[in-house]
Amino acid sequence: MEVSLGSADLPEARGAYVRRFDTLARATAEGVDRNFAAGAPLPPLAGLAVSIKDLFDVAGACTTAGSKVLEDETVAHDDAPAVARLRAAGAALTGQTNMSEFAYSGVGLNPHHGTPANPATLLLDPTPRIPGGSTSGGGVTVAAGAAWAALGSDTGGSIRIPAALQGLVGFKNTQRLTPLEGAVPLSYTLDTSCAITRSVRDAVLLHEILSARKVVLRHRPLAALRLAVPRTLMLDDLEPVVATVFERCLSTLSAAGALIDEIDLEPLKHLAALQANGGFAAAESWSWHRHRLSARQADYDPRVAMRIRRGEAIGAADHIDLHLARRDWIARMQNFLDGYDAMLSPTVPMVAPPILPLVDDDAAFFATNGRLLRNPSAVNFLDGCALSLPCQQSGEMPVGLMVWAGAMCDDTVLDVCLGIEAELRRQVR
Repeated sequence: MEVSLGSADLPEARGAYVRRFDTLARATAEGVDRNFAAGAPLPPLAGLAVSIKDLFDVAGACTTAGSKVLEDETVAHDDAPAVARLRAAGAALTGQTNMSEFAYSGVGLNPHHGTPANPATLLLDPTPRIPGGSTSGGGVTVAAGAAWAALGSDTGGSIRIPAALQGLVGFKNTQRLTPLEGAVPLSYTLDTSCAITRSVRDAVLLHEILSARKVVLRHRPLAALRLAVPRTLMLDDLEPVVATVFERCLSTLSAAGALIDEIDLEPLKHLAALQANGGFAAAESWSWHRHRLSARQADYDPRVAMRIRRGEAIGAADHIDLHLARRDWIARMQNFLDGYDAMLSPTVPMVAPPILPLVDDDAAFFATNGRLLRNPSAVNFLDGCALSLPCQQSGEMPVGLMVWAGAMCDDTVLDVCLGIEAELRRQVR
């Protein structure tokens, strides 16, 4: 525990936390030590350091969602259920982490608390680069060694984007499997509570705790898997380094026996048009924020306020139509997904760009945000599950491989990822 708390003071973790729970974390760790000395059985997380996105209630703290707007709210009386499950499993809660304000960005910039630099890229390039969002600080705590894992949320990639850009593992489960109560919402339809870890094995453990269920793993060899690479949308405009690393990864898996088909996933062509008016996030965030925006718009990040206000023009009939269109889109997608264990795509089409050019340039910011969200957000609209795992080699910028499937295929995706991770690690020994 002292190692994690000490790492939180290092320059590479600067700005990751908006509030720290050092006393609470030490007390938890000391309790674990006492139980261990007494020979008592230990819970699965037994004093492991876990950071909490500043979106989830922690008893005794004020949840502010990375914003100034909620600073005057009362402290939480109870833990959010996801936090309570982590605490019951023995996790030492280290603090609430920085994030894109109200979780409304895949970039990770925050004008109120500052933007933590990406620790994983600093060894390769001293230029401060984005951490990815919206679970920006959570990713940084894990990458910098200040936490063993980070609880966060994923509405359009907010777990998988920082995982991909920081060389970590981010698992977005099927939404219904983990609790969202006690968390500030962005989109009731798309929000998912989930976690960032360093390994797939740890992702399995965290998911079991957050979902309160046992993951069934079959441990199938790669030669028993049938995988697909959608050519549609997911491979558009890849940066050269991402394209090179992704193709090398596919070659590695094919050489290990995995059957990999390239397919045209036609419904992906229609995804942007379905959400052209702002989609679920705009409509549903407007319902939550409209009174606060009326009273305190000056305290919002202007980029966030602008995106929320798009929901003002979305009527109830439009919202219902979008739900019906989504249901039809999911059915059409499933026709293509059936017969495969999982899909393979780059998590995002780029490596982490420098922070500074995105701070004052709205056009550059929104272009980058759109590119980061493009691939992972398709899985949220699908009501599916996906895991991003690092596939770069030593000396290369972090690149994420996204393994994904439809709803309730979580155990299959996790099982497939265990095999992929093992094979990729063998290649870098």
